[in-house]
Amino acid sequence: MIRNIIFDWSGTLVNDLPGVWKATNHVLEQANVPTLTLDEFRNEFQLPFTGFYERFTPDIPLEKLEDWFHSSFREVCGKVVPLPHANDFLDFCKSEKFRCFILSTVKPEYFTVQASNAGMDDCFEKLYLGIWDKREKIHEIISDNNLLKDETLYIGDMQHDVETAHHGGIRSCALLTGYNTLEQLRKSKPTIITSNLDDLKTLLQGNNLSLSTGLAQAANDQRPIPTVGALIYNALGQVLLIRTDKWSGKWGIPGGKIEYGESSENALRREIAEETKLVISDIEFVLAQDCIGSEEFYRPEHFILLNYTCR
Repeated sequence: MIRNIIFDWSGTLVNDLPGVWKATNHVLEQANVPTLTLDEFRNEFQLPFTGFYERFTPDIPLEKLEDWFHSSFREVCGKVVPLPHANDFLDFCKSEKFRCFILSTVKPEYFTVQASNAGMDDCFEKLYLGIWDKREKIHEIISDNNLLKDETLYIGDMQHDVETAHHGGIRSCALLTGYNTLEQLRKSKPTIITSNLDDLKTLLQGNNLSLSTGLAQAANDQRPIPTVGALIYNALGQVLLIRTDKWSGKWGIPGGKIEYGESSENALRREIAEETKLVISDIEFVLAQDCIGSEEFYRPEHFILLNYTCR
């Protein structure tokens, strides 16, 4: 049973990816190195971040790189927002009396501003901030706080977070809400991969607060999951496609799961509004499909896909 949670910060509880990407490109510009697209940045960035700079700017002192980075990031630090479901998950942790900690590379002054803006400044028992290599701190956190390893979970969005959990001998949850892609996270072999914190909350609630059976436990009752999705046309006959990390970054149509007691068309309207902020009309059913154990999805599932067109 999980009783203690160590959280990463960036990409786990708050979304600072746009600001970090922008600041990193500012560093590369100052170093006369080609800048990176967001996809390129996510593929290349690593922790400890010294490894990233050793590959891209090997001849420039780290102190100079840090000055360039922070001169840009300070401008957007206060604009960092909480990730979806983060506050609700912290409320869940409080209700379950979990002991919660932060282990992050984020500078203390940035954390203070961001946590206050996000309403999270009183959610954690202890903070371990400005830690470049988290593996060097994890044993101290476990020992100093008398944490039982079997009751402790590390939640993060990067391979380094999972590697830190492995190093500490504790369980890990890799989230698809931050810096690393599904493919990258799979390579690090976390205990569980979830799309977001709401999925993790559902998983813990359905398994008596345990993570004992690895990735396969996400499909709790082993039944097919009915879903809806739509090809959305605009007035020019163009269609909207989106991509998410839980589908390995592949392009597809927006949609999601049907809730209990909800009609398929109402589910379609709700899911598309939540995902795209669009209000749809002219809904027409096209076909139903099975999607069984797709390798592109982040976990083994059996979906029944109800496909529509709309405007």
